Amino acid sequence: MDIKEIKKLVTDIGQKARESSYRNMGLSTDLKNSVLMSLADLLESESAAIIEANKKDLAFGKEKGLSQAMMDRLMLDGKRVASMAKSVREIAAMRDPVGQVISELKRPNGLTVTRVRVPIGVVAVIYESRPNVTIDAFSLAFKAGNILILRGGSESFNSNTALIGLIKRALSAAGAGSDVVFYIPVTDREAVTELVQMSDCIDLAVLRGGESLIRSVMEKSRVPVIKHYKGVCHVYIDASADPAMAEAVTVNSKVQRPGVCNSAETVLIHKDFPAKKRIIDGLIANKVEVRADDSLKQLNPACKSAAEDDWYAEYLDLIISAKQVSSLDEAIGHINKYGSHHSDSIVTKDEANAKAFLDRVDSAAVYLNASTRFTDGAEFGLGAEIGISTDKIHCRGPMGLEGLTTYKFVVRGNGQIRN
Repeated sequence: MDIKEIKKLVTDIGQKARESSYRNMGLSTDLKNSVLMSLADLLESESAAIIEANKKDLAFGKEKGLSQAMMDRLMLDGKRVASMAKSVREIAAMRDPVGQVISELKRPNGLTVTRVRVPIGVVAVIYESRPNVTIDAFSLAFKAGNILILRGGSESFNSNTALIGLIKRALSAAGAGSDVVFYIPVTDREAVTELVQMSDCIDLAVLRGGESLIRSVMEKSRVPVIKHYKGVCHVYIDASADPAMAEAVTVNSKVQRPGVCNSAETVLIHKDFPAKKRIIDGLIANKVEVRADDSLKQLNPACKSAAEDDWYAEYLDLIISAKQVSSLDEAIGHINKYGSHHSDSIVTKDEANAKAFLDRVDSAAVYLNASTRFTDGAEFGLGAEIGISTDKIHCRGPMGLEGLTTYKFVVRGNGQIRN
């Protein structure tokens, strides 16, 4: 397909989505929930077909030489499909955000000013690898009353096509129109460029992908963008930390699923923490490559030397950088300088240090005595997330139902005029 054909395809989809957004603003909660429950049932009954389609993508990914982290994100099995169905049912069970009253104020002149949640409108989600995003994005956007345009990557094309087919079947089964979700069936980057320049049709773009995709879109976009950016996450072990807890939190943050954005990439250890060697040894025992500064490298001969670039690195692998710090202030300064403002944790018994860390670390999620791996829509009680935003405007952290709404002011009077 040449550039002119791609442009026409994307333009047509954008215009249809805009028209649909005006027609479908008032869908009832019952109808939306009926679609979602039907989709959950289809995910379970068609699990084998989904996995078979995913095998084609895995073979393609292997042929392309995708990293282990990318292959892990791409892979669907029975457990992951069941988890997708569970998430859809959880979203169906949640309160519909559309129409919720955020605030109401009676003015001295008799006007009643009410702030009410409404859909954003047309949301474009641009993503790579993860086919589960197809289901999470649709479920959240649809429940929040939005029209969705999906553009997945070439590596997950077969999985996404199969999942879109199930979404269309669920819409049909519930008697809803199919024009609430659109899928761009071409994988050329030109389609992305065209999509994010359609400010007359697209209200918001959500990015979930690699750094090169995000930088490219940010340079070209004419629509507001929320980034699911890289996760350079930290665990800071304070001097007073319980050694067993410190080891468990650090190892889990790195090892439980190393190829995801909320996996820890750096551990910072206070110089007075008495069990520094235990932390390093525990990581190495779990097959983690430790790239350490000079003071920590000497604790285990398997450690490698850390370079300046390691403090900025998102490894998405069984690799972690390790640094000794002399104070809480140094740890906070390091995180705010080198981190990506995603998820960072402190392990400590000192309440004052805990408060200082939680107050001063400038990240979307900050933790006390817990693994960074919990930064997730489902784990936060949001049902799922359309992405984990490292931005500060509109939405930060896991972006769930409320993050996919905006608000309008509804003003009621009885003939007031302004003098």
